[in-house]
Amino acid sequence: MVVLNRIYTRTGDEGTTSLGNNERRKKYDLRIAAYGTLDEVNAVIGLARLHTADERELDAALVRIQNDLFDVEADLCLSEKGPGRARLTVTDVQVDWLEREIDRLNADLAPLRSFILPGGSAAAAWLHLARTVCRRAERVIVELRDKPGETVTPEALKYVNRLSDFLFVASRHMNDNGAADVLWVPGQNR
Repeated sequence: MVVLNRIYTRTGDEGTTSLGNNERRKKYDLRIAAYGTLDEVNAVIGLARLHTADERELDAALVRIQNDLFDVEADLCLSEKGPGRARLTVTDVQVDWLEREIDRLNADLAPLRSFILPGGSAAAAWLHLARTVCRRAERVIVELRDKPGETVTPEALKYVNRLSDFLFVASRHMNDNGAADVLWVPGQNR
């Protein structure tokens, strides 16, 4: 369990922060940017959830995803807060669950006939925003993984990749299973 008795510590006043293994890094470090961007995804999902309460299964899935995102962040933070103080990492079980949720939601969607413009319902718009922030997080994570001396667990990257797919499908689900999607019309305004 995480215990936070004091919110401010003053340890970051010089522009550094601690990883889960107590190593200090600049606040603009790629590793910090990676899990910070996932924190943004989590916040946008929280906003989307203001509009998904009537969709019990989807809302429950979003709650689980919000929790799993903290696991991904802990994985990227090199956190040693898992069972027995082991390093906390994302697992294939979490990735597999996301894939099953994508398949469940996708089964009832209207076939795609064009690219989709973010919009439609409020929930769909917020889920599209979460998807785009998630894609940005994925790009940062790949850049971190490719940097000499850095590591990223394959499961963390897979989870984030699947999450953006889930958010896309969930946005379509919230647009009347795709019937209310706003479609791109190529060259419409030429």
